[in-house]
Amino acid sequence: MTDAKPTPPTLEQLQKLITRGPFNQWLNFTFLKADESGIEVKAGWREEWVVNPERKYTHGGILAAIVDVVADYAIAAQLGRPVPTIDIRVDYHKAAMPGDLTAKGRVVRSGSQYSTAEAYVYDKDGALVASGRGTYFTAPPK
Repeated sequence: MTDAKPTPPTLEQLQKLITRGPFNQWLNFTFLKADESGIEVKAGWREEWVVNPERKYTHGGILAAIVDVVADYAIAAQLGRPVPTIDIRVDYHKAAMPGDLTAKGRVVRSGSQYSTAEAYVYDKDGALVASGRGTYFTAPPK
């Protein structure tokens, strides 16, 4: 039996993984980067994200979902598979106005049962709009 780490997936493999589910397809994710420092993903803006038609800002639940998915996929970039979320905390820094969002994720701690990852979401001008940290169940599937 070997404890060798899995070969990290390619950008193309990560793109296929992240767009398998309808919700992630709807969030319009495109993988931009994956390396030892973390990942970078674009979420293509959608009119349906708007919570207030007069002010045009993005609903916080959308930002929380992006934080969760990108933190999860920072782990997936190491393990080759996404993992279930156990707990997540999200902080909102400013309103996200219409335009694509870019999220950067990185693994904080990688464990055999649980791992911690964080993500930062930036607007089209590069301003931080949300950030968060999650705990994920990384035990091998049975």
